[in-house]
Amino acid sequence: MRILITNDDGINAPGLAALADIARELAGPDGEVWTVAPAFEQSGVGHCISYTQPTMIAKFDDRRFAAEGSPADCVLAALYDVMRDAPPDLVLSGVNRGNTSGENVMYSGTIGGAMEAALQGLPAIALSQYMGVGTVNLADPFEAARQHGPRIIRQILDHGDWSSDTDYTLFYNINFPPTSAADVRGTRASIQGRRRGSNFEVEANIAPNGRRFFWVVGGSQTVPATPGSDVDLNMQGYVSVTPMRADLTCRDSLTGLVKIFEDG
Repeated sequence: MRILITNDDGINAPGLAALADIARELAGPDGEVWTVAPAFEQSGVGHCISYTQPTMIAKFDDRRFAAEGSPADCVLAALYDVMRDAPPDLVLSGVNRGNTSGENVMYSGTIGGAMEAALQGLPAIALSQYMGVGTVNLADPFEAARQHGPRIIRQILDHGDWSSDTDYTLFYNINFPPTSAADVRGTRASIQGRRRGSNFEVEANIAPNGRRFFWVVGGSQTVPATPGSDVDLNMQGYVSVTPMRADLTCRDSLTGLVKIFEDG
């Protein structure tokens, strides 16, 4: 198996090293693991692409490249340049330092990398490690992802539904709970949740030169969330697996909207 890995925390992030271990185990001795990751941290960029400016790419080692762009840029660079003659069989994005559960999905560059691969018609999985009191004192805060990741990905590859009732290829979002590997209670399929009353905000600061700047700050990651959702399950100690696609159509509202305009 030929696997492409990327992330949004950057080429030197420890989560990417964990993902490389996971990918090597999946690929096996006869497989290949290719890395095309951002040269610098790209957290919070979502699915953006560098459409109005060029992206420099540098080769660090055999099958290891860094691009000065977003995770989606990195996937495009891999498919249409670095791996053009031998595209990957699977794209893995992560392991993100922090969760991509709930509303974080909408901001995550980790999700953006997997989503771009899916838009290109490739099997793709995003992986993220929830951080919290259960991981802060671990020698390896990614140990839950590192130990449970290969098995869960194999289950998805063997039994997951990669089809879709739209023109958009499915991809999967895996979130590992904020616990040690031994304390993981199991794996559950889930919906994307929503933390109640927790949003990104901005804080204003005055620079020494008198100019006003904003820092974006995140909300609490431990407030109650949609029951049975990814956030809810992660906080209970479960790994969540959520099928996703790049289709934001609200089908619950579509029928009524069609009737409004047909009758109007």
